[in-house]
Amino acid sequence: MTATPPNMIPTKTQILVIGAGPAGSYSATALAREGFDVTIIERDVFPRYHIGESLLPSCRPFLKFIEADEIVKNYGFADKPGAAVKLNQHKREGYTDFIANDPDNGSWNVTRSEFDDLLLRHGGRNGVKICEGVKIKNILFDDSGKQPIAAEWETKDGTEGSINFEYLVDASGKQGLMSTRYLRNRHFNASLRNVACWGYWEGTGMYAPDGHTDRHGAPWFEAMTDETGWCWFIPLKGGVVSVGVVETEVSSIAKKRAMTGDTSLSAHYHAQLKLSPGLTKLLGNGKLVTEIKSAGDYSYSATAYAGPNYRMVGDAAAFIDPFFSSGVHLALTGALSAAASIAASIRKHSTEEQAAAYHDAKVGTSYTRFLLVVLGVYKQIKAQEEPVFSDIDEDNFDRAFQFLRPIIQGAADADPGMTERELQDTMDFCQHVFAPTDIAMIGEVEKKLGSEVVSPEAPIMSVASVMALAGSDKDSQTVLLKANARKPLAEMYGCNSAEVLEGFYQSMERGKLGLIKA
Repeated sequence: MTATPPNMIPTKTQILVIGAGPAGSYSATALAREGFDVTIIERDVFPRYHIGESLLPSCRPFLKFIEADEIVKNYGFADKPGAAVKLNQHKREGYTDFIANDPDNGSWNVTRSEFDDLLLRHGGRNGVKICEGVKIKNILFDDSGKQPIAAEWETKDGTEGSINFEYLVDASGKQGLMSTRYLRNRHFNASLRNVACWGYWEGTGMYAPDGHTDRHGAPWFEAMTDETGWCWFIPLKGGVVSVGVVETEVSSIAKKRAMTGDTSLSAHYHAQLKLSPGLTKLLGNGKLVTEIKSAGDYSYSATAYAGPNYRMVGDAAAFIDPFFSSGVHLALTGALSAAASIAASIRKHSTEEQAAAYHDAKVGTSYTRFLLVVLGVYKQIKAQEEPVFSDIDEDNFDRAFQFLRPIIQGAADADPGMTERELQDTMDFCQHVFAPTDIAMIGEVEKKLGSEVVSPEAPIMSVASVMALAGSDKDSQTVLLKANARKPLAEMYGCNSAEVLEGFYQSMERGKLGLIKA
C-alpha cells in the first residue's frame, strides 16, 4: 500500500478517527456500518510492525459483531488453545484451557502487522475512508476550548491541510494526542513501571506436555527465578516464536550496570531468559533470527476518557502490563463503547454528556478490572513486595469491585469505600487465576465435594469459605481457589453489552447501535 494523496483527504467528515490500530479500525468500522460518515487518518502506511501478538478468546464476539471473525479465523494465524503460566518454580505450571468446553472458543497468536491490516481493510470495505501516511499535527477546539472541531494534518512530503469533524475518536496509540497534549490527564502506575525486550526465534520446541496434545502451541508465560519479572514464549504462524522479557525498570537498570564484558542489549536479553528454566527448555536448539527490540512497558491510565464530542480508545486511553494479553481486548472494548456512545449521541438515545459519561465509565472499569488481576499476578511474582496503587480514579475501583467486593468481604452490602486491606484481599483472590490444576485433580475434588462446587455457574466463594470447605486437602484448596478466581473473569470477557454503567447499556443490533436507558 502507498500513502494517500493529499487531494484524496476529505476536508470534512462526520466522525474522525485518529489511528488505524485495532481500536481505531474497529470503532470506525462499527460506525461506518451504521451509515455514518467516518474517516481514519493514520500516520503510517499499513501493514506496519507492532508488538502485542497474543489474543484472548473474548476478541471473537467483538469481531463477530462487525462480521470480521471468519476473516481472521480463515487467515491462517497460529491457533491459541489456551495459555500455560508458571508463577512458582516449585510447582508445575497452571493452564487456562480455552477449548475444553467449546472447541470454537479458541483464540489466536497473530502477526500484528497482518492482523491490524486485516481490520483496517475490512473497515474500508464497509465504507470507512482511509488516509495513510498522514500525520495529525494539531487538534483545534471550539470557542469553549473543550470540544474538538478540526484537525490539522501533514503528509511526509510536507503537504499540509485540515479536516473538520463533528465527533473525534482518538486512537493514536501510546502517543495519546488528546490525553498527553491537550488534557494532560495521563498518570503512570508506579507499581508497574517495567521495561520489555524481545526478539523472534525459529526452530524452537513447542509447549505440549505428555498426554495433552490439545495444548500444542499454547503460549508459555513464566516468572523469572529472581522475582524481578517474567518471560513470554508466543508461537506465531510459520514456525516463528515471539520471545520476550518484562522486568522492573529498577532491576533492569541495576542488572545492566553490573554487567561486565559484553554489555549489549542482546547479552542482557539472553541472560534474563536463563532465569526462566521452562522457557529455556522450550527454546531448545532454536535460533534468534531478528535483532532485539525494547520499550518502556509503563502502565498508565487517564482521569477521563471522554468529553464533549470526543472519545479516547485503546492505548491512547490506557495501557496495562501485557501479562494477561489484555491489550487487544481492551482496545476492542473501548472501540465498541466509543462507537455505541457516539451513535447514541447522534441518534438522541442520550445526551452527549450522558454518552460521554458512559464511555468514560466503560473504559475505566474495564481497565481497572484487568489491573486488579495483573497486580494479583505480580504480587505472586514479586512475593516480597506489596504493589502500591497510585493515580487510579477511585470511582473506577469501586465499579471494578462491584462484582468482587461481596466475594472478598463476604457481604453483599459491603461498605462502598475502598480500603488498602480490600485491595490486598482482591489481589490475593486474583492470584489463583493461574493455579496449577489438571483434569485428574478436578475429578478427585468433584468426587469428594460434588461437581457443583467447581461448576462455572456455582456461586463464588471467598478464600475463607474455600479453606473451610477444603480443609487440609491441598488439591481441593488449589482446585477451588482457581475455580472461584476464574468465575469473575466472565464479567470481563466478551462484548458484555448488558452491563449497566451510568444508567445505560449498549444496544447491539445493527442499524440501532447506541445506548439504552436502564
